[in-house]
Amino acid sequence: MTDAPTPPTAERLIELVHAFAGRPVLMLADLVADRFLTGHPKRISREAPVLILRLAGESLAPGGGANAAANVRALGGRPLVVGCVGDDAEGRALRAELERQGVEGDGIVTLPGGTTPTKTRVLAGFPSGIKQQVVRFDREPEATLDDATRRRLAERLAGYAGRAAVAVLSDYGYGAVVPELVPAVRAAVGSDGYVLADSRFRLAEFRGLDGATPNQEEAEALAGESLDESTGGLGRGGRALRTRLGSRFVLVTRGSRGMSLFEHEGAAHVPVHGTDQVADVTGAGDTVIGAFALGLAAGATPLEATLLANYAGGVVVMKMGTATLAPDELIQAIRSDPRPLEEVRWARS
Repeated sequence: MTDAPTPPTAERLIELVHAFAGRPVLMLADLVADRFLTGHPKRISREAPVLILRLAGESLAPGGGANAAANVRALGGRPLVVGCVGDDAEGRALRAELERQGVEGDGIVTLPGGTTPTKTRVLAGFPSGIKQQVVRFDREPEATLDDATRRRLAERLAGYAGRAAVAVLSDYGYGAVVPELVPAVRAAVGSDGYVLADSRFRLAEFRGLDGATPNQEEAEALAGESLDESTGGLGRGGRALRTRLGSRFVLVTRGSRGMSLFEHEGAAHVPVHGTDQVADVTGAGDTVIGAFALGLAAGATPLEATLLANYAGGVVVMKMGTATLAPDELIQAIRSDPRPLEEVRWARS
């Protein structure tokens, strides 16, 4: 019978954060532009019962898989990004913002006549108050990527062969991340490397993964039952999900209930860092898989990487919009909150 693993110390996690610096992570990603329009309430319209806002600001941030890459870079790592953007204004702005943040774009394919997936959020609030999201509209490509484009993505992946030991598939359903490209990702990181996936709609279609990071809703849909801890559904569903994916581990993010890591030997349940009163969950899953992947790249065990991701996610949900965090913020979170380390619960398979 396997003994429960000893949770790492805060000093060990901080050592790993310092080891993030310069660690490469290969990222096959659906690249999204997150655009934010901020307005101050002006009056109620005479034309319809709607609020009129005076435009106060506009910004663009890397979203989707681009946000996962931005999080790896902000934490000190080196994301090697492979994906697509259109030759439109949003694509050019997204490329420019990634470059500004230090994310290299050599692996990004520009599609002539293509549309860059763009999520535009309208935020309203008084100048000195918290801004609330009132509506979001999405601009999405109408066509899937053709075979020629996927071959170009495979070529970009091959160009990064041997340069990273960890790869991330960040699938938002826009066509750059498909099961057919998993062999190319595996070849790039080698048989001893890690291939991780975060897929919004079709995680079960990806075979040959080492790990996955679904949220609870996605995990329940795949497991076919509620992951209710009180009825034993969490343990059953987590084990079933890992078996179905054929992966070495599955990390289920559970919101205010923390995270659960399922491995062959058993499961570790980690309480959430911080409070369950969050500011904004936009992009939190991208932070989780970015920090988790970077932890593995720095030599962390899956449990250590889970704890790092848990702290990182707890920091970014207290920020508005699509956010990242710096190594110093992660270290401060680890030092200030020992509870996730002290209250890890282990259950054998």
